[in-house]
Amino acid sequence: QVQLVESGGGLVQAGGSLRLSCAASGRTISNYAMGWFRQAPGKEREFVASINRNGDVIYYAGSVKGRFTISRDNAKNAVYLQMNSLKPEDTAVYYCAADATLITPRAVVDYWGQGTQVTVSS
Repeated sequence: QVQLVESGGGLVQAGGSLRLSCAASGRTISNYAMGWFRQAPGKEREFVASINRNGDVIYYAGSVKGRFTISRDNAKNAVYLQMNSLKPEDTAVYYCAADATLITPRAVVDYWGQGTQVTVSS
């Protein structure tokens, strides 16, 4: 089992930045693809970004490409999401995810964190 705990969420002004962290425990994440999803009020969960085990294959949702950056540090057993130029429509609960195979937008992943709230004010 892999336990995932997100942190770094909060309230920021539009145009600001946040860095989300996902700390894993129980197992090393080196054998897992990792990703971030989000769910805004009244909307379905949506894919944000993912990164493969080696860190050399990365996918972004079109809505965040150029603004968000996903990265991983297997030595620290952690995954990060750097969010720049934040917009009010980025407001959502952000979830960290882990899977034994590549995470794609429609993937059903093996493990989920509890989420961290990101609120962007106008």
